[in-house]
Amino acid sequence: MLVNAYGAYAGDRPLESLQISRREPGVHDVQIDIAYCGVCHSDLHQVRSEWAGTQFPCVPGHEIVGRVSAIGAQVKNFTIGDLVGVGCMVDSCQRCADCEAGFENYCDGMVGTYNSPTKDEPGWTLGGYSQRIVVHERFALRIRHHASQLAAVAPLLCAGITTYSPLRHWGAGPGKKVGVVGIGGLGHMGIKLAHAMGAHVVAFTTSDSKREAALALGADEVVVSRSAEEMAVHAQSFDLILNTVAAPHDLDAFLVLLKRDGTMVLVGAPATPHPSPNVFNLIMRRRSIAGSMIGGIPETQEMLDFCAEHGIVADIEMIRADEINEAYERMLRGDVKYRFVIDTATLGA
Repeated sequence: MLVNAYGAYAGDRPLESLQISRREPGVHDVQIDIAYCGVCHSDLHQVRSEWAGTQFPCVPGHEIVGRVSAIGAQVKNFTIGDLVGVGCMVDSCQRCADCEAGFENYCDGMVGTYNSPTKDEPGWTLGGYSQRIVVHERFALRIRHHASQLAAVAPLLCAGITTYSPLRHWGAGPGKKVGVVGIGGLGHMGIKLAHAMGAHVVAFTTSDSKREAALALGADEVVVSRSAEEMAVHAQSFDLILNTVAAPHDLDAFLVLLKRDGTMVLVGAPATPHPSPNVFNLIMRRRSIAGSMIGGIPETQEMLDFCAEHGIVADIEMIRADEINEAYERMLRGDVKYRFVIDTATLGA
């Protein structure tokens, strides 16, 4: 079936309206009429060929929410009309140790929601800047938020799980002091989630003007990282620091804030490497630097349920499909609080 979409035919060309083909639902598939799709920084990197291997035409989008409009004969977990989401992946090998443990995101055979090999036309996956998508039911996620919140739920499928997974894995909760570096698409979710988990949350920003915004998101304290005095107050005091910044920066400035056995988790993906940290800042307090990437399907469902229970959604700005190129430029300038979301009803307008 042909559906309207927005994508690019080359890395140096703007996104434009186009039509793409979606398969008919197989026996285990759910067909989803997409209502909204969040805009992730990864979309920009991939569609502009800043990350290697982009296939064109490229239709980005992996923060997808909508309603089930058709199901295969053997689908067990969904019915027509259900509110559902699709995140960053639509398949995996289902056989490896990672898949068996519910961490399909770390499977070597993980199939991304866009720009990954597939048997479907045109030979690679096409994402959520489109009117419809068809996925195996095991990669569809149930949304328990009210339908009126659906647009603001969309970024949870990437920004939400990217921050929830490390917070949960490294034990953010009551009695823990958690830092969140950066107050953007990822960082604002990290603050909300760590606060809801019961941790004492400290937000780090380079801009004094973001203090009030960070406090409103749930931070207990805000530190301007350019201030040596403000940073020094927190030396050797953090159990966990979630670093969401996607640009190279001095990691040592934050490592020295970790207590013994503390961990800094990197979830931002800079285009060029961070400067190497001083190894003595690690070995003298048995500190760790770790990384984390989204989460598996069970953990993503857990995150969605947690957010529904605690009334957590992303702070968003809704855009029309034909505003996506301008939105990319604004995103590069940090001119969004805190996530763009495309209203897919405008794809055919």
